[in-house]
Amino acid sequence: MKNSSILKNIDLFLLDLDGTVYLGEKVFEGAREFIKLLNKNQKEFLFLTNNSSKSSEEYYSKLLNMGFEITKENVFTSGQAMGIYIKTIHKKEKPPRVYVVGTTSLKRELKSMGIVVVDSPNYNIDYLVIGFDTTLTYKKLLDACELIRRGVPFLATNPDLVCPLDGGRYIPDCGSICIMLENATKKKPVFVGKPSSIMVDIISNLKKVEKSRIAMIGDRLYTDMKMAKDSGMVAALVLSGETKMKDVELSVKYL
Repeated sequence: MKNSSILKNIDLFLLDLDGTVYLGEKVFEGAREFIKLLNKNQKEFLFLTNNSSKSSEEYYSKLLNMGFEITKENVFTSGQAMGIYIKTIHKKEKPPRVYVVGTTSLKRELKSMGIVVVDSPNYNIDYLVIGFDTTLTYKKLLDACELIRRGVPFLATNPDLVCPLDGGRYIPDCGSICIMLENATKKKPVFVGKPSSIMVDIISNLKKVEKSRIAMIGDRLYTDMKMAKDSGMVAALVLSGETKMKDVELSVKYL
């Protein structure tokens, strides 16, 4: 009853995707019904993902095909947050020029926001952006190291170490790529996605909702739950993805 009354005071629900709403192509039981309940009660919600390997348009199409009753405005990615962040900090008159270690989808997302994406380090580049790159090559890593050496600001979409797959499998995510670059360059990136306060500030300003009236529903302690705790939001942990009960018992610092 106590938790139920807390949720009644929430104006904006943030729902992680991978491991929270679905895993691969499998939608978790009750996920569609929960969205219907939010729509019925006229509660705002965002499907909020750190996974920058796909664009918001691709996530929107996937969720529609899975039977969710949503609009494009209900999807927000770390790629979109990166675009907003870059445009916020960029002080030059010319559009920001970025080199992206990421997928074609991430590049397309940034381009749609008025950011110039270049494919060679042999330009005057304003920012280096690292994403969850499922098309990663050694050439991209070499280019990234060179740009970091030159002092180009080092930005990353998210610190997630792995992306969960069906059957308990996983693949390296953006955080793992960044650890490799950190070890090589001794430089750390600015992470824009969860659990960064940058992501929270962007969403709070975008939706004009106080942080205390936002709830984060997710499956990861070190991103979803940490962001909620650090920002004064309500946190709701699910055990359908990366985090298991034994992890909760060992990691009370996130809760």
